[in-house]
Amino acid sequence: MKIYVPCDSSAVSVGADAVARAISQHAITKQRPDVTVSRNGSRGMFWLEPLVEVETPKGRVAYGPVTPDAVPALLEAGMLDGKAHPLCQGLTEEIPFLKQQERLTFARCGITDPLSLADYIGNGGFRGLERARSMTSDAVIEEVVTSGLRGRGGAGFPTGIKWRTVAKAQADQKYIVCNADEGDSGTYADRMIMEGDPFVLIEGMIIAGRAVGATLGYIYCRSEYPHAFRTLQRAIEIGREDNYLGSAAGFDLHVRLGAGAYICGEETSLLESLEGKRGQIRPKPPLPAIEGLFGKPTVVNNVISLASVPIILDKGGAHYRDFGMGRSRGTLTIQLAGNIKQGGLVEKAFGLTLRQAIYDFGGGTASGRPLRAVQVGGPLGAYFPESLLDTPLDYEAFAEKKGMLGHGGIVVFDDTVDLAQQARFAMEFCAVESCGKCTPCRVGSTRGVEVIDRIIANRDREKNLQVLDDLCELMLDGSLCALGGLTPYPVMSAVKHFPEDFHARN
Repeated sequence: MKIYVPCDSSAVSVGADAVARAISQHAITKQRPDVTVSRNGSRGMFWLEPLVEVETPKGRVAYGPVTPDAVPALLEAGMLDGKAHPLCQGLTEEIPFLKQQERLTFARCGITDPLSLADYIGNGGFRGLERARSMTSDAVIEEVVTSGLRGRGGAGFPTGIKWRTVAKAQADQKYIVCNADEGDSGTYADRMIMEGDPFVLIEGMIIAGRAVGATLGYIYCRSEYPHAFRTLQRAIEIGREDNYLGSAAGFDLHVRLGAGAYICGEETSLLESLEGKRGQIRPKPPLPAIEGLFGKPTVVNNVISLASVPIILDKGGAHYRDFGMGRSRGTLTIQLAGNIKQGGLVEKAFGLTLRQAIYDFGGGTASGRPLRAVQVGGPLGAYFPESLLDTPLDYEAFAEKKGMLGHGGIVVFDDTVDLAQQARFAMEFCAVESCGKCTPCRVGSTRGVEVIDRIIANRDREKNLQVLDDLCELMLDGSLCALGGLTPYPVMSAVKHFPEDFHARN
């Protein structure tokens, strides 16, 4: 009799550890040695956490949200046999939120013990690596090119093209760097993979190393993710113990902890930090693919990009490419947050609309009030009004609307939001997080806060709106990286779609 309780930090934050202890204690008290508690990753249905699953002949039955105090009553009601209870959600796989998804990258997350290599292999793990070992490096790269996989960290650059560039570069050392500095508001997909299925990331990095001729990899994990950091460290140790990593395997891996700088989510700042320097932007060219970590050719990919590689090699690039629309192929990991009734992770083929994501999966606003604005793509993403909710979740479709998909985070606001204050926050965020390397970002963001304050105070409003427009254009065109270059997106979208919030206040 196996009972699953998530060890994901989102579940732990609402009492999952205490729930696991309560179930284990009951098994001891009732002398039930046949009952074991297994710690799995999260399924991504955060409004039901802690979500407890019980293995039954019909499949896993879910109960949630479960508190430690509720455990005795649940067990008395027959939870071990999957019997009815007000907290019973039925068969986990039949819960509409999960059933409507297309989980490729997250196929194992929430199902397996994150640190059980046997679980990983038993659920299809390392099949991609096994196939990659039977192929030439060029063939592996072409499979990734065929899949249409693009960078899931925000830029959307074709992953296979980046790999091909590094593979062709001549050097005595090459590196694979995983950008796990997931700093965008409303995002948590990287964390869920690192905590819930770390071996899929490790497998993806090993395949990348074989494809481009790299023998060493680094995962740069943000400091706010201590659970993920510890899980990755242990998973790497297990990988070495079983010869998937290390000198005998021809590829080794290390995890490094960041220090809380948002700017280190930008790949060149991340490389500077990895080298022990202050996290500042590097001018391009040269690109990291030519001169990256320690001046050597380096693949820099996001967690989800690398974690998608194993299934591409296992099922084939064409299989992955069959999901999605236009130039956006495969699946997008949508993360619902903010004023949302059912916050959580949705993996779905590109093409789902914002409206479908928010209402079909998220259930609308948590407050029950009308939705007014949605920000997609983190703190530098544009604010979309209700009239743009039918925009497909697709790189090009969002670009046409002056927005960006970014890392797939969707933050919902109801009709109580003040978009002038949100615009001010974007400029202030940029001012605080700027690395200071370029003037448009360093000075422009500070002046931007001052200009918006004058607009809100109705001081020369029309003139200051023009100044704000000019300032945003300067930051967009003149900044060295996306921090300063994208800050105009939330600011100008707020002015365009919600002009009434920038009018005189009583």
